[in-house]
Amino acid sequence: MSVVVLPPSFRSRALAAAVVISVAGLLQSCGSMSMGETNVHGIVVTESTLSAIKPGTSQAQVLDVLGTPSTTSTLDGQAFYYVSQTTARPVAFLAPHIVDRNVLAVYFDKGKVSRVANYSLKDGVVFDSITRTTPTAGGDLNFITQLARGMTAGIPGFGNN
Repeated sequence: MSVVVLPPSFRSRALAAAVVISVAGLLQSCGSMSMGETNVHGIVVTESTLSAIKPGTSQAQVLDVLGTPSTTSTLDGQAFYYVSQTTARPVAFLAPHIVDRNVLAVYFDKGKVSRVANYSLKDGVVFDSITRTTPTAGGDLNFITQLARGMTAGIPGFGNN
């Protein structure tokens, strides 16, 4: 049995090449993992489904088009709520974060659709994308109040963390 002995300069080059190839393989696998994943939960409302739900449509027709609602109002089922949420995570082992959340509300009066609203978050505020209105729950904040809240954000015991 013969043993081939390589000169030291050749061994160091071979080792460097092996390290470069290994690092390149690791970087490639990390690149494919960093694509992450996006998941949609609930009903995805499209323009065609919204156009099918008009005032005067019966509850049975709404159920045919949209399916079973995520929840209904507690008062005689006078509203159907369809909730959808999109989450994403950059890597499989990280916790997902919410990218988008929508609530399609179909309001009924005597068994017929009276109004449809598609609520979503826009700049942190609930926004009805159908009627282009934003529900308000208080007065507008002036610049100084917004600045003070921004400066105290994240400090325990201050503002509305």
